[in-house]
Amino acid sequence: MLYVKELYKSYEVGKNKYEVLKGIDLHVAQGEFVAVMGPSGSGKTTLLNCISCYIPFDKGNIKLGGLELAGMNDEELAKVRNTKIGFVFQDFMLLDGLTIRENILVPRIVQGAVDKEVEKMADQLASMFGIGHILNKYPAEISGGEKQRAAVARSLINVPLIILADEPTGNLDSKSSRAVIETFINAKQKMNATIFMVTHDSFAASFCDRVILLKDGTIYRQLEKTKERGEFQDQLLDTIKQMSE
Repeated sequence: MLYVKELYKSYEVGKNKYEVLKGIDLHVAQGEFVAVMGPSGSGKTTLLNCISCYIPFDKGNIKLGGLELAGMNDEELAKVRNTKIGFVFQDFMLLDGLTIRENILVPRIVQGAVDKEVEKMADQLASMFGIGHILNKYPAEISGGEKQRAAVARSLINVPLIILADEPTGNLDSKSSRAVIETFINAKQKMNATIFMVTHDSFAASFCDRVILLKDGTIYRQLEKTKERGEFQDQLLDTIKQMSE
């Protein structure tokens, strides 16, 4: 589904050049739920921004569902972002003047492609994620956890190749965080959704199939969940501690 090969990205500030990603190799399979963790400055957000086509990379290859992203022009990249990738952000990014149903439909509204089938799908997603009762409410009237579940529903309305989630539980309490992670798991199980999540939260990451740990722009280690969730979280915490030593 997603293949990243020998990815390099640097930034120039004045006369100084800072290498952020230093030859990243990774893949994410169809229907896999993968987390990326690492300390501040490890390159997590830069990696996500490269995959999402929001920033150019220096060299390397990113292939999404057979599409080679390197060399695409702005129009082609915009089409990939709008139709092939679903986004979930830390601060929800819901539009205050729209109802929750309308917010879920936004990607299709932008395309001018809303019909009865799409509206039915929006209602089905809301029901699947436990927010069917708030579809006619506005963002200011619902909780943070409900906002994020609406954002996950919005990310799926185009049936994208992959969902890119940037710290999706960062602004939530533990109960709401778990509800959002269970929403991702629900999407994976019922829609075969592929999810690539950047997070600092070991609790959220412990629900994933695999966790990629970044350090100083390189992959320090990858851990697959072969144990119960609690044991996997302990393993993550131990590895993060080793990484910081």
